[in-house]
Amino acid sequence: MSAVSPSFRILPLVVAAALFMENMDGTIIATSLPAIAADLGTTPVSLKLAFTTYLLALTIFLPVSGWVADRFGARRVFRAAIVIFTAGSMACGFAHSLGWLVAARFVQGLGGAMMVPVGRVILLRSIPKADLVDAMAWLTIPALMGPLIGPPVGGFITTYFDWRWIFWMNLPFGLLALALATRFMPNHREKNVPALDVKGFVLSGLGLALSVFGLTVAGRGLVSGQTVAVMIVLGLIFVVLYIRHARVTPHPILDLKLLRVATYRISVMGGSLYRIGMGAIPFLLPLMLQLGFGLTPFQSGLITCASAAGAILMKFTAGRVIRALGFRPLLIGNGVLSVATIAVNGLFTPTTPFYVISGVLLLSGFFRSLQFTSLNAMAYSDIDNPAMSRATALFTTAQQLSLALGVAIAAYTLEGSLWAHGRHSLQVMDFSIAFFVVATMAAGSVLAYFRLPADAGASVSGRVPEAGSGA
Repeated sequence: MSAVSPSFRILPLVVAAALFMENMDGTIIATSLPAIAADLGTTPVSLKLAFTTYLLALTIFLPVSGWVADRFGARRVFRAAIVIFTAGSMACGFAHSLGWLVAARFVQGLGGAMMVPVGRVILLRSIPKADLVDAMAWLTIPALMGPLIGPPVGGFITTYFDWRWIFWMNLPFGLLALALATRFMPNHREKNVPALDVKGFVLSGLGLALSVFGLTVAGRGLVSGQTVAVMIVLGLIFVVLYIRHARVTPHPILDLKLLRVATYRISVMGGSLYRIGMGAIPFLLPLMLQLGFGLTPFQSGLITCASAAGAILMKFTAGRVIRALGFRPLLIGNGVLSVATIAVNGLFTPTTPFYVISGVLLLSGFFRSLQFTSLNAMAYSDIDNPAMSRATALFTTAQQLSLALGVAIAAYTLEGSLWAHGRHSLQVMDFSIAFFVVATMAAGSVLAYFRLPADAGASVSGRVPEAGSGA
């Protein structure tokens, strides 16, 4: 590995502090839903609408994050996003009604949409490509701690203190991230930034918001199935209109021309298929353990956290593995292993020993994290520095859409299995079918990686194939 400045360690950790705050916020709330609902005088089902509002704001403003960073300076936008997210968190803690909480969560989503993507832009423009793999690993280690410790911390705070503190605890993290960003982050700002693509912003915002919101609430009992279908269809219509608009616009808000770069295109396309499978697991697995196996939420949480532990363990070896194998063989081989661990979830039964389930989830987290690190690093290996912000906006938007699609496919598979078997309650077999379906879709990503050249992402991996090796 080449010698780098101290910013190689500092910058990823600065962005990771913000990412930790966002991920912690998303996972810590799940265990507190009943207490929040009781205090606000609403039902847990109704309360979930307040939390899907966060995703809605995220989807609307993600596409514009790249342009805002170029126009106003990445560090300035990153710091403003931290302030907005932290202020939204404080407002959530003071909520005394469902409407108040919905509005505060929207503010949080606005901050989150700018915070992590813009932080990643700063990282990509500041770190040499040869050190990008290690930087990505350092970036995600603290972020992975959120899903690991969020549920037990949320349960502890709600049980022994007050649920409002799960939002107020973001204040010290926000102040720390703000101080670190002010001290260590460079303020990248592009010259001659074109005017904002307002039409594209409206079309993409409507299309993605309706699609992602519809996919997110599908099968959750929050709105009727007919309403979900209408939202998704309208969303897809707006997406198609945006694609037509982007083809004739010199500077579209989501630059689809970047997909002409092979490594970026395959990272987006293959990564999206892979994320469909992985996005379904946090939805399917806890439901199967609790509804199918009869475990308590606490027992389920103890088992599922093994996946996060495996992901954290991998981050310390990702750089060495990628440099030893290169992207193409690694994405193919590790992709097969990772998809297999998704399918294995469908073979679990109530009699499967907990240590076996935890062991499989540990391996699943390891393979999954290695695949994500490889995809994230390879995606930007052939992208020029001025295009980093636009590439990040498109990549992050595709990532969010595929994760939501994974949950929707899993939910509809469960509903379809119930209908086909004439039942009204879920059984273990229904979850097995759902795991096999999403694993099959994720397997399509492996086929995409065969189209990579042998030297794909060499500027990042540092590995050049031997002469005569095939592509």
